Order: sequence, then C-alpha cells, then structure tokens
Amino acid sequence: MVLLLWVFAGWLSGWLAGRSLEGKGYGPSMDVVMGVGGAVLGGLVMRSTGVSGYTAAILTTLAAIACAVLFTTVAGLMNGRSFYTRQLSQAPARERSRS
Repeated sequence: MVLLLWVFAGWLSGWLAGRSLEGKGYGPSMDVVMGVGGAVLGGLVMRSTGVSGYTAAILTTLAAIACAVLFTTVAGLMNGRSFYTRQLSQAPARERSRS
C-alpha cells in the first residue's frame, strides 16, 4: 500500500519538477518516470533504515517526494535545462498611480 503512495507522490513530484524546468530535455513523460523511480528509491532507502509503525509511512513518503524532486531536477539540469522563471510585467505609470 505504501508503494502505491510512493508511486503517486513520485508521479506528482516528477511532473511538477519537470514543469519548473525549461529548455531541451527528456519531456514530461520521462520526468514522471524519473520522479517515480526517485520516489521508489528514496522510499526503499528510508525503509531500510529500520523506521517502523505509522510514522514510517509518513517519513518514507516525505523521503520519496524529496528524492523524486531531486532526481528529476538534477537529471534535467545535467541535460542542459534551466529553471523556469516568469518575468513580472511592469504596469504602465498611469495604472500605478491609480492604485
């Protein structure tokens, strides 16, 4: 059951991390695959530390999310992608004076 939670968390984290990167890259489907792979790897590493009980599900899921984002972002940056930044538009002077 926890494995399904890791897969879903990795899917969502990989997709969001891929959306924050722009430029040439692997594409959204590969970002999701890398996110799921990172989440499963992070969850398994955290599970191997011996954490048990109810808190284990929470801690391993948090570790899975962190690994998914890290794995997707690092792989994207190594491939020449950059972080997506949005330019703030400057309001014309007359609109600024009204507010």
